[in-house]
Amino acid sequence: MPFQILLNIIIAVMWMFLSETYNFTTFVVGYIIGALMLFVLQRFVPGTFYFKRVVGVVKLILLFARELLLSNLDIVKLAYKPKLDFQPGIFALPIELKSNWEITLLANLISLTPGTLSLEISEDYSKIYIHAMDIPDVEQSINDIKDTFEKAIMEVTR
Repeated sequence: MPFQILLNIIIAVMWMFLSETYNFTTFVVGYIIGALMLFVLQRFVPGTFYFKRVVGVVKLILLFARELLLSNLDIVKLAYKPKLDFQPGIFALPIELKSNWEITLLANLISLTPGTLSLEISEDYSKIYIHAMDIPDVEQSINDIKDTFEKAIMEVTR
């Protein structure tokens, strides 16, 4: 991936030299041309096309923003209910992530959304223990995290 980005920047700079215009617009045009060239010739460049990961990172950021907003609304609803009838608890989330970076990112995303907190990661790195403010259904909570954050992280890193 870093090689492809460097190659794309070199193509953009070469485009600036060939067009004899040294401004940001020419660089952007050269960068787009370089990205298209790398996409067409991706069979000859090592690794997968890097723009797929860039799109995955943008999706992960937008997913986190959406989950942050929705969990804030849920917490506000729980806080302003006249009768406190939520069910806090701790559950174990089985994970398929392998690297320390992936696991750390998942644990941080879980902790940054209001109402949930990553407590501990098991010694074999196969589970994350999570405290949630309201758990009506443990299986649903596990599936929600696996279908959103874990899936998005695997799209970015694999």
